Amino acid sequence: MSDYDLRERLAGARAGGMPAETTEQLDREFLATEPKPVGRVSAWHDEADVVIVGYGGAGVCAALEAARSGADVLALERAGGGGGTTAMSTAHIYMGGGTRVQKAVGLEDTTEDMFNFIMASSDDPDEEKVRLFCDESVDHFDWLVEQGVPFKDSIYPERTPEQPNDDCLLWSGNEKAHPFRELAKPSARGHKVKNQAEGGPILFRILAEHAEKAGVRLQCDTRVLNLVVRAEDGRVCGVVVRQDQEERYIRARRGVILCAGGFVMNREMLRNHIPSMLEENVSPVGNMYDDGAGIRMGMSARGTAIHMDEYFVTVVWYPPSSLTKGILVNEYGQRFINEDSYHGRCAEHAKRQGRAFLIADNEIFGYPESGLELIATEDSIADLEAALNLPTQTLQNTVAVYNANAEKGEDPVFHKHADWIKPLDSPPYAAIECSYGIAPYLTFTLGGLRTRVGGEVVTEDDQDVPGLYAAGRNACGIPRSSWGYCSGTSVADATFFGRITGRSAAANEPWS
Repeated sequence: MSDYDLRERLAGARAGGMPAETTEQLDREFLATEPKPVGRVSAWHDEADVVIVGYGGAGVCAALEAARSGADVLALERAGGGGGTTAMSTAHIYMGGGTRVQKAVGLEDTTEDMFNFIMASSDDPDEEKVRLFCDESVDHFDWLVEQGVPFKDSIYPERTPEQPNDDCLLWSGNEKAHPFRELAKPSARGHKVKNQAEGGPILFRILAEHAEKAGVRLQCDTRVLNLVVRAEDGRVCGVVVRQDQEERYIRARRGVILCAGGFVMNREMLRNHIPSMLEENVSPVGNMYDDGAGIRMGMSARGTAIHMDEYFVTVVWYPPSSLTKGILVNEYGQRFINEDSYHGRCAEHAKRQGRAFLIADNEIFGYPESGLELIATEDSIADLEAALNLPTQTLQNTVAVYNANAEKGEDPVFHKHADWIKPLDSPPYAAIECSYGIAPYLTFTLGGLRTRVGGEVVTEDDQDVPGLYAAGRNACGIPRSSWGYCSGTSVADATFFGRITGRSAAANEPWS
């Protein structure tokens, strides 16, 4: 039975009011990931040195580098073609330390500044991974260019979630916002593939063409069901797949690399790990196969999953960039963040409030391009406060304090950069809804298998799972929290560590 057929059975069972035990049985059939003992494999239907599960950004880079390292590589993809969530993106890739584009537009950046910034952007960074990621960032940019990935030597200077043109560089995170600007010299590091809207497909197509030329075999419409393991030492020896409505066994002589995406489309896993993601008006970002299957397979082989409660979330309240000169307040009329922060950081802090509103005056107002709702306009802050049902005097006091400091070009409360400070003194005044569960939020998961720098999956007691690797959203990598996230770190992490993991698996000793 195909993956699609099983989904249809499950949806039909629920819609048709089947007994709970029937739908639970289908759930177990759909989600089963228990490993199969190698001793029960009577015959292998196919084999390769390295078998890759999932063929998105991480999978294609792992396949390409494993093949170039001399391995016979077989990539397995559940969908009808490769690409995954990477091919759905605009292909921002977070790179720095002095890339060709940074130098061309006159930006100075160092490996140390990039390292210090990323380390400050996570509660629990993997220092070894961050160090390697930063030290080899320029090399990664050069590698992508060598493959033919195009980057324009230009920068889009305006404050926006993504460029409306084919400019390359973007200030894609919190680099210029407090407290990060005090910890590392800011630099723009979001490199977008040269295309106005189709960067992701272009990036994947170029890498996939190189992988095919390097000899990578790709089998689509193939769902990996289970890992095959050796009982005596837990060595991963291959995979069980459903292909052409049959179960088949594929041997992996050197290793299996899990690159099958996150779990934002798996409501049961979200309920277990991040139940707040199930709120109304919270839309998952990913493809339909981001159901955590790779993570669960890794766990079934004794791999440890970490930071499963971490996620990216955003509400895109700018552009126009002039709205940054407004203030974000909660249901008590109080500010809670410096508004020049990255939209994801603002959204994470807004999520922690009961309600959240963006307050603007006539001079800076513009309708958010994302379509956020304008919920009140009044001629005075007092009337706006009443229209929002805020406690009396709260918003008035907040605006009075903000304006008094803004007259001096200062924000001693939240340290917003002077470029974005202006007194709110030009009526009428507006309130835009930014509340979590009411305004349209976007999200995806960040947790995954714990891996070493080389992609080796690690157990709870810090032992490698022999023959098992992970990259992309199946591994917990560089991006680990919403409040410190930067656009481009996911694609950068997937492609960078996908390459390293492919080389590691190719160099592993074969089992016999």
